[in-house]
Amino acid sequence: MAQQFSFNLKKTQGRARLGEFTTPHGRVATPAFMPVATQATVKTLTPDEVVSVGAEIVLSNAYHLYLRPGVELVQRLGGLHQFMGWSRPILTDSGGFQAFSMGALKSVDESGIRFRSHIDGSEHNFTPELATRNQEGIGADIIMCLDQCIAFGSARDEVVRAMERTHRWAEICHQTHSTAPNADAQALFGIIQGGTFPDLREESAKFITGIPFDGYAIGGLAVGESKDQMYEVTRQVADQLPVAKPRYLMGVGSPEDLVESVAGGVDMCDCVLPTRVARNGALFTQQGRVNITNRRFADQDAPLEPDCDCYTCQRFTAAYLWHLFKAREILGLRLASLHNLRFILRLMDNIRQAIREDRFDQFRQNFWSSYRPTDENTRRQQKEKWLNAREG
Repeated sequence: MAQQFSFNLKKTQGRARLGEFTTPHGRVATPAFMPVATQATVKTLTPDEVVSVGAEIVLSNAYHLYLRPGVELVQRLGGLHQFMGWSRPILTDSGGFQAFSMGALKSVDESGIRFRSHIDGSEHNFTPELATRNQEGIGADIIMCLDQCIAFGSARDEVVRAMERTHRWAEICHQTHSTAPNADAQALFGIIQGGTFPDLREESAKFITGIPFDGYAIGGLAVGESKDQMYEVTRQVADQLPVAKPRYLMGVGSPEDLVESVAGGVDMCDCVLPTRVARNGALFTQQGRVNITNRRFADQDAPLEPDCDCYTCQRFTAAYLWHLFKAREILGLRLASLHNLRFILRLMDNIRQAIREDRFDQFRQNFWSSYRPTDENTRRQQKEKWLNAREG
């Protein structure tokens, strides 16, 4: 019989939590960051390389895999783990966020999300039942309910409609999954919506936690609101979630956001950010993000971060990375991705150790004393540019 999903909360310090969840494909220490393998791959990296940077779980997207290569093919070839050569746990997103970012290519009503494929223009309809069955068929260890994500700044009545639809879909997803043959071995998480309205977030948390999901996710953030708003909503919702079940903040992955999310009571995060910015030459350091194509790195005969234990910093100089990016060599993208993922996963290692030793508050203060986040206006412009590109 397959191992059932379980979560063990080991220790707390303030809101920060140290734990572990168990799946049929292994255990994951929390707080955890999940590298994103949207289309069954973490871009430019092999599974062994993703393991080497410390990843215990990755996130893939059921929307993209449904369109290509197709759920039936993945099933026929042994399931997603075998298909992508990844033996550790996998979480799949249902496709709700992808629908949110598709703009004119989609429409939403009570039955689900209708959309045109960005690949060939074919028409599709994602219902809560189909989104659940797709993820069951793919064979992920943790699957997500279909939800309706809505843009920051939307009118309150729009946020209410999307939240209530998310609630109705959650009931359908739970009922659908309860009849699956492997329901005990495959965890289903519910998603809380409500925008930045505190009363709606409270209402959504109450409704979704009234359904016995295996874990609970905070959705609808990192979509244009300020950092302070995101942190405030995260703390508010986390305080209303069951202590004995894992909490997942969706789509968050900058170093400062991870530290503050853990401080707010979150157990799991994911984001494309570390690898996406790496491919554009932005690398994380203890002082903040730097652009490796900056002329100051052209003759730096030393690693980007001398104390970093990643393959990139152990083997190559910053000058070599500068050269690779200037020459547009693919190796540069790979080495930058390895560095950024290792930076993030080492950060999570250090966070867990700090909670274990009752010094997370001091760790958090030390982090903020040296790390300088990307300028807020620059960050918003980059986010808008990315969303607009997806809509186009």
